[in-house]
Amino acid sequence: MSQPAHIFQTQANAAPPSSWAQRALPRASRPPAPVPAKAFLPRGARLHELDPHLHCSIIGTCLSTTALRKLVPKFCDLVRAKASDLDIHHMAVQLATEGGDGARALHKLLDTVYAPEIKRFRRYQSEAEVEAAWAGCLKHGDVPGAYWALMTHPAATPGLRQHAFGEVHMLSHLVGAANRADIRRLLALEEENTTLKDKVDRQQQRLRDLGAAQAALARQERSRPAETSADERVRALETTLKNNEMALQASEQASAHHAGRLEKAEARLKEAEDWASTLEAALIEAHRQINAQQQELDAVETHLADTFAPQAEAGAAPTPLKGKRIVYVGGRPQAANTIRALVEAAGGELLLHDGGIEDRRGMLTTTLAGADLVVFPVDCISHNSVALLKRGCERFNIPYRPLRSSGVASFAALVAEMACPENARAQCGAASRICLHHG
Repeated sequence: MSQPAHIFQTQANAAPPSSWAQRALPRASRPPAPVPAKAFLPRGARLHELDPHLHCSIIGTCLSTTALRKLVPKFCDLVRAKASDLDIHHMAVQLATEGGDGARALHKLLDTVYAPEIKRFRRYQSEAEVEAAWAGCLKHGDVPGAYWALMTHPAATPGLRQHAFGEVHMLSHLVGAANRADIRRLLALEEENTTLKDKVDRQQQRLRDLGAAQAALARQERSRPAETSADERVRALETTLKNNEMALQASEQASAHHAGRLEKAEARLKEAEDWASTLEAALIEAHRQINAQQQELDAVETHLADTFAPQAEAGAAPTPLKGKRIVYVGGRPQAANTIRALVEAAGGELLLHDGGIEDRRGMLTTTLAGADLVVFPVDCISHNSVALLKRGCERFNIPYRPLRSSGVASFAALVAEMACPENARAQCGAASRICLHHG
């Protein structure tokens, strides 16, 4: 997991929110804008009305740390000079989740920064048109503004928002990993190029100084008394001319040497740019493969659901869950029902709590009493629910385990880990300061 206020903001707090994507993908001509529709579109979603698990991604991707540091302390008790970037990010996510004046201020800031993108996306009326426009912007590197415009578009469905969230999440990993080495090489080449240019400038200045000295000597010779012999003046001028010629020859050799080094540096810079283009193509291919792997994972989960549910009725049960009372917080209803069937078939008991969407959040602490293990998927649970959950586990001394995703496959991997003697103990650690959605 990553954190664009850190992925998408590690990249320099003073840079614009979109700088990470624009460095990773070259800008190109935008797709042609559709003909403006005359039909009336309803109001788009507000920031606090979106699914809370999207807030971290939206704030980290679309707002810079500099902008957040100016805005967030106005609505909380953080001290701007002492608060870390992570504290600012966490508080911004909390303000967006809670609603109120802070959420409205964040929403207004996003609308102001990305007004052109919002206006362009509002021309699209159907989900398919919005998705096509998002794909074009993602291809050309125009991610932050298009991401916010999609999230608040009236035609955007929860599925489309989740799809865009996944693409931005993976893009943050791949762009950072693929370009860090190239950026270092480019910076080194630029520094070497600057050094060589400085040396050439110094050589040219030295030549100008020699010319000025020769002119001054000539003036001095002309101003000598008339009794000075012509032969002495000629010899002095010949000596000066010879010295100047030697200095000029040495300067020309040095300039030729530095020019050769500069040419090599430019060639290396061209190679680095070509390599960056190759990495960009590899990034696009990797992104395509990730989408394919996600589809394969969905197919595996469907297969597990179809395979293990009948086994649950037959009484076949994996031994690590026998007699265990497990509390599962968050997740998706379909996957949670399949997991319940697996646990009950194994002789265990599974209690479900959605983290506060429909179930009361105040009942979460009561649900933890008597549990042997608490699990929660980090991709489908809110920040506040995780904080409450960890405090409850520490209070009752109950081990808890985060799952990579809300799918059945992640829970099956946990069961396999529990089956190994060296991984059998699941201990409750201290509450992490890492962003649960982006690392």
